[in-house]
Amino acid sequence: MSWYAFDGGRSIGARGSEDGLIILDEENDAGARVTLECSGRTAPFAITCGIYGWMAHTHFLGTEVEARAAFQAIKAELGRMLDLIPQNDDPDRDAKSRTVIDQLSIFVNRYS
Repeated sequence: MSWYAFDGGRSIGARGSEDGLIILDEENDAGARVTLECSGRTAPFAITCGIYGWMAHTHFLGTEVEARAAFQAIKAELGRMLDLIPQNDDPDRDAKSRTVIDQLSIFVNRYS
């Protein structure tokens, strides 16, 4: 699993979902994205993240130092959760999916 610049880096400098200026925007080849914006409508910094088909979440921060540290921590946690997602043909798919949902709930509570 690797992270890379979303859309080849073309989103940097554009407006994000929180109407802030995108300063970091990365996607994971296993199906996740995390975006850091500054000067949005709700807070000085916002991190929008998601795992495709599972969840989307936004975390608000007050300083750039906090935001950049949280961006890296969120990427690591999303990567860990991506490893938990079962394949469609996994015979334990339902049980593993419940574990993923539990972990996503913990994640959202941590970054609320």
